[in-house]
Amino acid sequence: MRVEFDRDTCTGMFQCTAEWDAFEENREDGKADLRDAAEEDEDVFVREVPEDAEFDAKMAARVCPVDAIRVYDDDGEQIV
Repeated sequence: MRVEFDRDTCTGMFQCTAEWDAFEENREDGKADLRDAAEEDEDVFVREVPEDAEFDAKMAARVCPVDAIRVYDDDGEQIV
């Protein structure tokens, strides 16, 4: 499972940070940061989700008010 985070879309509500500790508040930029992520495209960051964090990653995506977080299964299908 992997997570994709569109930082440009992020509005800095930081709800994701309460759901998964891989997201951190960046008050200076007014946006969240996804720890240990690689920049795939301009302002789009991706990382693998550890098995023990799958529920948390899905919840972070579900609570994002602007849908800046997407979760994909191992086959590449978006599940959140």
